[in-house]
Amino acid sequence: MKQLRILILESNGAFAEELRSYFSSLEGYAVCGVTDDGEEGLRLIAEHKPDVALMSLFLKTLDGFGVLERLQRSGSAPEFVVMGNFSDDKIINRAIALGARYYLMKPVTPAVAAERVGELARETPAAPRESVERRKANTLDERISSIFISIGIPPHIKGYNYLREGIKMAVEDPRIINNVTKGLYPMIADRFTTSASKVERAIRHAIEVAWNRGRIDAVNAIFGVRVYIGSEKPTNSEFIALVADKLILENMA
Repeated sequence: MKQLRILILESNGAFAEELRSYFSSLEGYAVCGVTDDGEEGLRLIAEHKPDVALMSLFLKTLDGFGVLERLQRSGSAPEFVVMGNFSDDKIINRAIALGARYYLMKPVTPAVAAERVGELARETPAAPRESVERRKANTLDERISSIFISIGIPPHIKGYNYLREGIKMAVEDPRIINNVTKGLYPMIADRFTTSASKVERAIRHAIEVAWNRGRIDAVNAIFGVRVYIGSEKPTNSEFIALVADKLILENMA
């Protein structure tokens, strides 16, 4: 089984060791380096060619943005999971624009980091005997996450997970989109131990975030047609149905 090479760029020594220890304990992972220095990180990337880099924005010598900028110019880089203390949309947008696949708000646990790395790897190395159904679910999660990143829905907002869960439900049973208020929202709320009204508001906010960021062209590119123009934006049920239909047509379900 091919091991996934992980590089850790983290300024907090205790957290860096926690990440190193956690990933080293998982089958299918190999930690190829740990550093708190951005310049050293670039050297390790060139030497070891990691598959995924877990990186804090705060680093010595060269910060996380500098690392991403250098690698963007070089045209050769691992997948990046960026970790930071900032919830500012400008910072998150900049990290994603420079190539980060995920932005995780600190504090973050090694388990959550491993889950995101597993999505990027298209399998979860920690569970090599997982069932076909589980692998299929992971692939669906990855594709939905990729769509969200492309259109600018950040993973740190509550609506991200609610919306992803709703799309997965609609892929499994397209009929549920006809009963959003009394069916879909309560089911999502039950899974996240919250209320249906909070689910509805959070999903609406997630969609508004994407539209306020002006990612309409990205939306239209994903769906292959000019679905929306100007300030138009879909309702919650319209957006969920659009993404679910696309995934079903791609035979992702």
